[in-house]
Amino acid sequence: MKINNNKEIIISVLIMLTGVLGFFVYKNVSQNKELSQNIKLKEQAVISLEEKLTQTKIELASTTQKLSLVQEEKNILEKEVNDQATKVSDITSQIQNITGAIGTIDKLMKIDPELLKKYSKTFFLSENYFPTNLINIDNQYTLNPEKDLWIKKEIYENLKNLIDGARNSNLNIKVLSAFRSFETQTNLKSIYTVKYGTGANQFSADQGYSEHQLGTAVDFTTPELGEGLVNFENESIYQWLNENAYKYGFTLSYPEDNTYYKFEPWHWRFVGKKLAGKIHNENKNFQDLDQRELDGYLIYIFD
Repeated sequence: MKINNNKEIIISVLIMLTGVLGFFVYKNVSQNKELSQNIKLKEQAVISLEEKLTQTKIELASTTQKLSLVQEEKNILEKEVNDQATKVSDITSQIQNITGAIGTIDKLMKIDPELLKKYSKTFFLSENYFPTNLINIDNQYTLNPEKDLWIKKEIYENLKNLIDGARNSNLNIKVLSAFRSFETQTNLKSIYTVKYGTGANQFSADQGYSEHQLGTAVDFTTPELGEGLVNFENESIYQWLNENAYKYGFTLSYPEDNTYYKFEPWHWRFVGKKLAGKIHNENKNFQDLDQRELDGYLIYIFD
């Protein structure tokens, strides 16, 4: 009887263990099944991501190709823009050159072309030539206050500045002679010829050949020298003129050893600051320069 009871107990225990084992087996199978499903879902997700990544790569490659094409188009457009800009710049430059040329021509048309000619036995001014815009020189600048002296208006300020500059150096310079008409030069030459004979040709120009007829040449003196001009070259004023006259646009017409007239240290001609500076800096003589070179400075004469 006791043995039967033990069997029943053992059987019961076995049944319980089988149940427990079955439960754990079932639970484990369920978990494994759920895990497998999760793994499968993740695998599917990975595959989906890989497909999306592949599609993204394809789209990226397409976008890169499109970007490359856009860049090429951009480069072409930039080149076209630069080419057009160059053409516009060239046209603008041409227009500016044309405008400048027109301005130069217009400026030259307003300047007397005779002003830089070599009127010393080379070029001739007729009796009909008379400079425009003559202005009376203030008598404070002239040797004889009662005598009217005339000069071109365009150079009057330069002449006054020159004289004032000399005065600032305690040198009292005066204008002895300025513009002379064809007729006045004729009469003056006749007087010199009567007095000096053929020797007058050494210091006095014939009518039509005098720089004074241009209205841009002056003879300087001092109150002490008066009209005699003897030893002008030994005066401090001559040294000052040699060192400073070019700053005001004046140059010595007949220096020593010139081939036209005797040395006239008192006779100075306005040629413009640019040309006067060149003559001074290069130690040249106006009369020895080529006429074509001189004409090239006409545009700057009143600058």
